[in-house]
Parts: sequence; structure tokens; C-alpha cells
Amino acid sequence: MSKNYIKSIREKVNHLPIILVFSGGILVNNKNEILLQKRSDFNEWGLPGGAIEFGESSIETCKREFKEETGLDVNIIGLLGVSSKFIQHYPNGDVAQSVLINYLIKKNSGNLIRSNHETLSLKYFEFNNLPKIFNKQHLNAINKYYNHDYPYYD
Repeated sequence: MSKNYIKSIREKVNHLPIILVFSGGILVNNKNEILLQKRSDFNEWGLPGGAIEFGESSIETCKREFKEETGLDVNIIGLLGVSSKFIQHYPNGDVAQSVLINYLIKKNSGNLIRSNHETLSLKYFEFNNLPKIFNKQHLNAINKYYNHDYPYYD
């Protein structure tokens, strides 16, 4: 498995559009509130998750990203959905078509870390009181979850 795969690609192509594959998921507490991450790159809220590193499966990525971004060890309990037609413009000028694989997540162990270099804050939110979500892919996944409209594919 290669660490910093995306960084090595970006060093070659700079800000040119590329296709990236991401993995993440939805974790809810016993009140059916969803865990959201305030991201340091956008300074806005979204689902925990991140880019698949070369040689890594989407499940391995999801578990790794949850651990890195939230401090939680998680189990995958099912597929939420796959979204593949979204163009993300990053604050640093990067552009990517995002393929997002989302899972339904169950907490296994650990405690929320609240902040690190990727995470400004972590918080559980009620569906009817969500903050602004940084992109439509994440918001769509959240809506699909709460409307019991999954697995979804687009």
C-alpha cells in the first residue's frame, strides 16, 4: 500500500482535473444523530472519510479514515451507496471528479478526538438541524440515509 498516493499524483499534474475515489460512511448515535466532521480544508461540515490509497480497499480506507479523523475504530455494517458524478473544486485550486463509496458504520471502540490536522471539530447532529454540508455528494448521502433510500447508485 502506498501512502500519499494522491500527493504524488498532484506533484505530477498540479491542479489539473483528475478522478479520485473516496470512501467514508455514516455513523449515528443511539438518538439517530449523525456524526459530522468540520473539515480543515473547507472549514465546513461533511462525513468522515477520505481518498483511497493505492493498494487499499474501500473498506480499509473507510476504517483508516474514521480512525485518523475521529479516533474511532469502526465496523462496516452495509453499503449505503456509490456516487460518481460530482466535480469537487478544492480551496487550493485542485479539481477532481469524486467517486464516493459510502458505508453504514457501527462504532467498535475509541473516543472522539475532536480535532487534528484534518478535523476542526466532530459533533453529532439531528437530521432537522444539520449545519451547512461542504458538498452535494455528502448531503445526498445523508438525505438517502434518513429517507431510507439506500443502497443508492448514481
